[in-house]
Amino acid sequence: MSRSRAWRSYKPGTPAVVAAPALPGRLVSSVTRRVLGLDPGSRATGYGVIEYGAGGPHYVSSGTIRASGQDFAARLREIYAGVAGVVAEYRPDELAIERVFVNRNVDSALKLGQARGAALAATFAHPVPVYEYAPREVKLAVVGTGSAEKVQVQKMVTVLLALRGRMAADAADALAIALCHIHGEASRRLMGQVGDQT
Repeated sequence: MSRSRAWRSYKPGTPAVVAAPALPGRLVSSVTRRVLGLDPGSRATGYGVIEYGAGGPHYVSSGTIRASGQDFAARLREIYAGVAGVVAEYRPDELAIERVFVNRNVDSALKLGQARGAALAATFAHPVPVYEYAPREVKLAVVGTGSAEKVQVQKMVTVLLALRGRMAADAADALAIALCHIHGEASRRLMGQVGDQT
């Protein structure tokens, strides 16, 4: 059963997104893999779980881990606990996470980096390969342009995964990161097959 959850220290919420019947897709791999996409933030960390293999990507779950309060260390603990709960429940085979970029606000960039570190550390109990993607790379893979707006990412994620219902921005971004990874895996697999034939 496909589910979408809102998280506050790993507490289940009300489903908001329902997966429609899967659209036919091209063969990616004969082995089904589960990828967890993470969009870290100091107050909201989006997550998205997708399985891919024969038949293309299939939505499993998505949601937002919300960290509240003014105590930054406490918020990091909430992020850690929330991501650890997601990993324990869904047991991903691969992790795709957005790479931190430095903007004009250095303090915000530092906080984002620490939130990202807390999210990554939460996966160490169940070690999986980690893949990093730049925000522009994710937008390019999902929307077709690296300068896409958030609403465009949300729309394309719902189309590509055949979803119905309201998609929260953080969850959509996490699913987009997972889709970017899957797209890259398909390309790498194809290039490997071409290389084997030459």
